[in-house]
Amino acid sequence: QMQLVESGGGLVQVGGSLRLSCASSGGTFGSDALGWFRQAPGGRREFVAVIGGRWSGHTTSYADSVKGRFTISRDNAKETAYLQMKNLKPEDTATYYCAASERYEGAVKLDWQYDYWGQGTQVTVSS
Repeated sequence: QMQLVESGGGLVQVGGSLRLSCASSGGTFGSDALGWFRQAPGGRREFVAVIGGRWSGHTTSYADSVKGRFTISRDNAKETAYLQMKNLKPEDTATYYCAASERYEGAVKLDWQYDYWGQGTQVTVSS
């Protein structure tokens, strides 16, 4: 059973940067698609970014709202995924979740395509 633990969230000013980490254990990390989702208070969980497993060439995809500002990456040796966030905006405020899919290798974007989820880390962007 894979376990995912996010870290790196916090309070940052508009225009600032944060790097989220997602440490994995107990699963087939290298071949899994890894995604980041977020949920703002009162909002629905939404896709942020994904990086595919090794057989996909670690292809990446981003939500339009974060494209050019966020970068997803992974270190298979450390079994850790990252989300580098730059030029943060108030609308980026949310709880951020990482997720892993054992069923899909590619850049999947729907939450039902993921099998494991972390507990979330809060990101607050103040203006």
